[in-house]
Amino acid sequence: MHTEHYVVTSLELHLFFGRIMKEHAFFLKAGFTPANPAFSNRAEFFKREFEKLLYRAVVLSNGVAGCDVLRSEEVVTEFTAVAERQTERLTGIAINKEITARELRLRGTNCGRNIGEREYRQVQQLNRMALRLLDGLISFKETILHKVLCCEMFTMNYPLLIEHILREAKLYRDYIEILQQEGCLDQCSMKETECFWNRIMMEHAMFIRGLLDPCETELFHSADGFAKDYCELLERCCSAQNQTMREASLEQTLKFRDFKMAGTQGIEECRIRSLILPLLADHVLREANHYIRLLQS
Repeated sequence: MHTEHYVVTSLELHLFFGRIMKEHAFFLKAGFTPANPAFSNRAEFFKREFEKLLYRAVVLSNGVAGCDVLRSEEVVTEFTAVAERQTERLTGIAINKEITARELRLRGTNCGRNIGEREYRQVQQLNRMALRLLDGLISFKETILHKVLCCEMFTMNYPLLIEHILREAKLYRDYIEILQQEGCLDQCSMKETECFWNRIMMEHAMFIRGLLDPCETELFHSADGFAKDYCELLERCCSAQNQTMREASLEQTLKFRDFKMAGTQGIEECRIRSLILPLLADHVLREANHYIRLLQS
């Protein structure tokens, strides 16, 4: 096992996915009603535990994470700090904002830092912690989905959104499991990556379309157009044998990223009528940034 590759790849995964998971727990909690206080408490537990994991990953990543990852704005964007403050105020749900402050100060690998046995053991421990948490969070999401589909629970989150965040948690877990066994992610195919993230982008467009106020007709049609474009791209990508649609996927996702960026700014400035929390807008923007980096690498 190549120590440096294992450590750097693991930490970069946690910087991106650790934040995504803690925000999933946040959105789940925000969507529950007073009829389900136990589920709200469980979501709060996962939010706090993934905050701890992410905080530890940020500390270990300083001088270790790749500069391309930090520059991509998949870890944190120019909007994240404001989005967290606004979302905390709007929901009354606490957010550990020190994590974002530390992320904004992260230095990349070009600043130099040796990776030795101590760092390797710390990351091993962090990966084991992530796997335990993900097992619990995946089970929690599956329970919520089952109850919603059986009409035993009402939540403000779409069933498709719960399926969506479940897929992302399973991908994160798969990556960590591969790293623990193989020490690298070299065997992960770009075609599978494209199919996965094109589906995620398509569903983002569908969620944005469904959460906009009915009077936001221009934005609705734009989001609907992105959903249709990604649906077509997904079909082409998944039907192509051993071929990628990298150029088409990149072109489409750059456009969608710009749409999301304008939307995030518009929501933070209270210029867009919607049911979209500022942190949710920033969340989907970061996922587009992550996918763009993968396509450009």
